[in-house]
Amino acid sequence: SDIRRTHKGMGYVNGSVDDVPKYLKQLGYRVDIHDDRSLSGAYLGVFDTIIVGVRAYNTRDILKSTHKRLLNYVREGGRLLVQYNVSRRLQVKQIGPFPFSLSRRRVTEEDAVVHFLDPKHPIFFKPNRIKATAFLHWVQERGLYFADSWHQAYQTPMESHDQGEKKNPGGLLVCRYGKGTFVYTGYSFFRQIPAGVGGAFRLFVNLIEYR
Repeated sequence: SDIRRTHKGMGYVNGSVDDVPKYLKQLGYRVDIHDDRSLSGAYLGVFDTIIVGVRAYNTRDILKSTHKRLLNYVREGGRLLVQYNVSRRLQVKQIGPFPFSLSRRRVTEEDAVVHFLDPKHPIFFKPNRIKATAFLHWVQERGLYFADSWHQAYQTPMESHDQGEKKNPGGLLVCRYGKGTFVYTGYSFFRQIPAGVGGAFRLFVNLIEYR
């Protein structure tokens, strides 16, 4: 594989049907799946990153009471990567450390152009170099349930939109919080990684390891 990684372990909070952990293990990561007990009581600081699976904030009741633990983990120096959620029936009022609102905006054209709004942003360089070719061969869509408004603390390094639609930068929000970092992404990595889209996998690794 030409996918570079530097970290070893992560925690994973499953949402709805999600095969991503299996492929992360194949890449060499140690992936610990968090059940309700570990989310409630385990020491989270042992993980380089914690990933929240698709729609977990819609389907995992435990996140009502443990979300503050996850944000504290970020503040103390952790990385939290949250994949897409639906705006209705969220378990918490605010997913991120700063406000953002989810919408039904999506990019249905899998070959829609992706624009680098901040081409020098670290997510395009570490540990993998991300170029326009990373967005070739995506399947079914670019992403879904993008944010449509967000606090100024968030950066939006890239955007994509269907033809004839307005710019849509809310598919990737990144921010620093305390000593750590928070990422929300509506890009459909949960489809691209099982489909073997190498460029999507490389970008996902960069999000996992973003500092």
